Amino acid sequence: MRTALSILYRTAEILGAVALAAIAVLIITQVGSRLVGRMVPGADELAGYCMAASFFLMLGPALRRGSHIRVGVLVERLHGAPRRAFELACLAFGTALSAYFAWYWLRMTYDSYDFGDLSQGVLPIPLWIPQALMAAGLVVLVIALIDDLVAVLRGGDASYQHAGMQSEG
Repeated sequence: MRTALSILYRTAEILGAVALAAIAVLIITQVGSRLVGRMVPGADELAGYCMAASFFLMLGPALRRGSHIRVGVLVERLHGAPRRAFELACLAFGTALSAYFAWYWLRMTYDSYDFGDLSQGVLPIPLWIPQALMAAGLVVLVIALIDDLVAVLRGGDASYQHAGMQSEG
């Protein structure tokens, strides 16, 4: 199970990085085309969709790496059972809130697909495509939160507690 979860987190991370690379390619192409008096139609809106995809796809992996901005002022002062209880409460609340958001985002994505919604920009892009990437990122975040919640319930530590101590590589 751990191997499958690691593959899931790594895949989301790679897809997020690909979306960031696509933004760079779009920007460079747009700048280059302007130098020769041309424009790339829809480059701005595609870059926006890639930015949203990269942000959402990286949510789960960022949690696992301890890269999320967390308020540790209180939790770092707690030790033992109070810290564990507070950590569990935060993970449970974060999981519930993220699952709620993911569920409704998945429903919206399905509705966009069902209704055939298209973007209003220069390129008529089916909206379910960028929405599906964002929904996938939210689902990975929920899985990562559940993963950490289960670890803490079993008496272990959440992944982000030791992320700074692990070597990046």
